[in-house]
Amino acid sequence: MKKSTQLLFYLLLFLALISLFRLSSVPSAEEIKYSRFKQLLAARQVKDVIVTNEQIRGIMKEGDKDKPFLSVRIEDPELLKALEAGGVAYEGRITDNWLKDFLLAWILPLVLLLVIWGFVFRKMGAGGAGETFMSFGKSRAKIYGESDVKATFNDVAGVEEAKEELMEVVEFLKLPEKFTKLGGRIPKGVLLVGPPGTGKTLLARAVAGEAKVPFFSISGSEFVEMFVGVGASRVRDLFQQAIQKAPCIIFIDELDALGRARGMGMAGAHEEREQTLNQLLAEMDGFDPRKGVIIMAATNRPEILDPALLRAGRFDRHVLVDRPDIKDREDILKIHARGVKLSTNVDLKVLAARTPGFVGADLANMVNEAALLAARKNKTEVEMTDFEAAIDRIVAGLEKKRRVMNKKEKEIVAYHECGHTLMAELLPTTDPVHRVSIIQRGIAALGYTMQLPTEDRYLMTRSELLDRLCVMLGGRVAEEIVFKEISTGAQNDLQRAAGIARSMVTEYGMTDKFGPLTFEKERRPLFLDIGLPSGAKEYSEDTAREIDQEVKRLIDEAYVRVKTTLTANQDKLKTLAAVLLEKETVEGDEIRKLLGLPEKKKEP
Repeated sequence: MKKSTQLLFYLLLFLALISLFRLSSVPSAEEIKYSRFKQLLAARQVKDVIVTNEQIRGIMKEGDKDKPFLSVRIEDPELLKALEAGGVAYEGRITDNWLKDFLLAWILPLVLLLVIWGFVFRKMGAGGAGETFMSFGKSRAKIYGESDVKATFNDVAGVEEAKEELMEVVEFLKLPEKFTKLGGRIPKGVLLVGPPGTGKTLLARAVAGEAKVPFFSISGSEFVEMFVGVGASRVRDLFQQAIQKAPCIIFIDELDALGRARGMGMAGAHEEREQTLNQLLAEMDGFDPRKGVIIMAATNRPEILDPALLRAGRFDRHVLVDRPDIKDREDILKIHARGVKLSTNVDLKVLAARTPGFVGADLANMVNEAALLAARKNKTEVEMTDFEAAIDRIVAGLEKKRRVMNKKEKEIVAYHECGHTLMAELLPTTDPVHRVSIIQRGIAALGYTMQLPTEDRYLMTRSELLDRLCVMLGGRVAEEIVFKEISTGAQNDLQRAAGIARSMVTEYGMTDKFGPLTFEKERRPLFLDIGLPSGAKEYSEDTAREIDQEVKRLIDEAYVRVKTTLTANQDKLKTLAAVLLEKETVEGDEIRKLLGLPEKKKEP
């Protein structure tokens, strides 16, 4: 009904505009002055004439051709005599432009007003087609029926522990009496936490798909509006709809947009968001879990959520969806590679080993990039080289082969990267080098040294951190040894090295001077690699000065160690740099063979 009304409205608008155009349009005619008209009339160059109360229209003779003309009428008592004297056929008409004036003065402004009014209030409403101002406080959740959710646990890999935790939710939705007959109750809320891209949203959809129940999906930011009370109204409406369709699942993505701890901002700055949060807390307390409504939410910033959300009776079950390990990455790759034509030389186990730190979204992107690269080269199958190129593109950025460096800069970059490479291979606890290149990638990288761990690691020792410091300083020291000069290329290396050294002093308690003490409060996000402004220091200026001195000591000791090592292996440094300048990219196995170094293996 709403669609037909809209169609009729736009049809009337179109007809009104067409009528207006026809009424305002006039035949092509030359406008002449009244004096010119009198001259033509005296010269007997005027044929038929139509005289209205405002205009004089007619045909004038120009040689062998007739041409229409138009002139403004002036009160002239001699006009009729002149027309009769010239033998001109004439007639008079009274024009009435009331319809045109009515359309211009009333209809057109009214139509435009209605169009603007409808557009504004549809935008202020829930956003769907045909919605009005009355839907302003309605929930914006997307509702998926039992048959609309196609995802199942078979589509989710790498999170086996999380799937086991959520199987209880699936069983409760299918067989609630299994739990209720023993007096147990299912948790009202399940909070999925983990880094971005690990599959939290997909996991929630899989729960709905396994249980064959309706699925309400909404983002936390969609509750909050500029008008106070709108968010709370949408929360109430969402729970009312869910109860009507029970058993079902409510999924709130990016819960931190709504559930941020109250009082974190300026007073009164987040009144609407806090009211919305209060309403969510009240609704979670008010509904009966036996009705079969499960609330699931996802966030990658659980540290900023309001404690009231996390207490028992609300989001009391927390499910970690962490980064996958090597076995999980292989399983994820198998799922994403289902629809891809793979060559026989593609080994997913090797690809899983070469992608440490990748989450599910990264792996999906890698598979897609590899397929695009293969298609660009007109291949019939995706080969291992395409996957290697896709990994390099994701990790290091887009390759810039057309950018030309001068010979001097190219040599500096080559020795810089060889300094990193040689230190990574000579030190005992560092990850082996997978590839070194002087081909520019990304925004600012003039070259890169790629290291791959031999296994997934979750802890780092003091000696490992010190060795990592040495690897980061290897590029700058190599420049100093070879060219007796340093460049700006080590800026990022120095920044990262200083960060590691400061963390060793202030967070990890890895210095003899301070011992097992930490000086910084933990303010870092659990799953997001973003910087936050440091809070108030809980130590004196003298201690801060000593911390700076200790950080400098660690850097200086690592610098001396690197300089000693590279000076003793200067022949290896020059040999590797010569090969790198020639080939521009050298693989790790070739590096170790060239330098006569053994391959690093996993510790038992």
